[in-house]
Amino acid sequence: MKAFPFTAISAQEDFKLALILCMIDPSLGGVLALGDKGTGKTTTVRGLSNLMPDFPFVNLPIGATEDRVLGTMKLDTLINEKRTEVQKGLLAAANHGVLYIDEVNLLNDYLMDVLLDAASSGGYYLERDHISQWLESKFCLVGTMNPEEGELRPQLLDRFGLSVTIKTPMDKAIRMEIVNRRLLFDADPAGFCELYKEQETLLSQRIVRAKSKLQYVILSSVLHEAITDTCIQYQVEGLRADILLMKAARAHAAWYDKKEADSDDVHKVMSFILSHRSKNFSHNKTPQQNRENQSPQEEKEGETKSYNLA
Repeated sequence: MKAFPFTAISAQEDFKLALILCMIDPSLGGVLALGDKGTGKTTTVRGLSNLMPDFPFVNLPIGATEDRVLGTMKLDTLINEKRTEVQKGLLAAANHGVLYIDEVNLLNDYLMDVLLDAASSGGYYLERDHISQWLESKFCLVGTMNPEEGELRPQLLDRFGLSVTIKTPMDKAIRMEIVNRRLLFDADPAGFCELYKEQETLLSQRIVRAKSKLQYVILSSVLHEAITDTCIQYQVEGLRADILLMKAARAHAAWYDKKEADSDDVHKVMSFILSHRSKNFSHNKTPQQNRENQSPQEEKEGETKSYNLA
């Protein structure tokens, strides 16, 4: 069954950009999309399966068992052939691809911990009876959820590299365009996808090109210092935000075929990193408006430290 084309999706620019950045640099740790029901979160994620056909796309159901997620021994091989063979789970199947969880906030804590550990370490140990086998599992973790149905634990929220909030569009023209495209797709999926085939190909090639240039993008010490000051300014706990801002800015620069990341790149990705890590940061406000939420002393300090990031 054909997925709705990624390039045909409207009013999801932040979410699409966040996903693209994680395709360019999987070490960013994936994307969490929070938003209203019926805003196309799942449709957007599934669009990646056609956009990047060489990337495995694995959907992890909320009710999946531990054996299905992690893997188990093949009993028929053990019984009939008297040898041990591992049946890989969904985590291993998602290696070098995308692991998608809808309603991720409803997944049990144990499996969520395993997923996030695997996402950060690039694999996991499958422990079954006398077997202990390392399985590679390097994937982009994408979770979608409606906050009204329950929140994620703060420590789990922090483990998602990027976060975006999706609102129902209230612009009349945009809503009509979204509905029209959906009706056209439902009436003729193959024909609709053909209309966007060239755009999909060009976008896929651009992602691959950016991925190949990622390691060559320069991150200056001046920008590094500015990012550090920004994280201090927004009182972010831990150092994960500092690291991710550096990586996301670099990926954004590669996306735009730049040789060096600059403050513009940081501006574009700042909300993805800080919106779910700082109580002082609001994704609905510009960097300037975020600064206005601070005390006069904090604002004064920020003016001397921000290196034009605010």
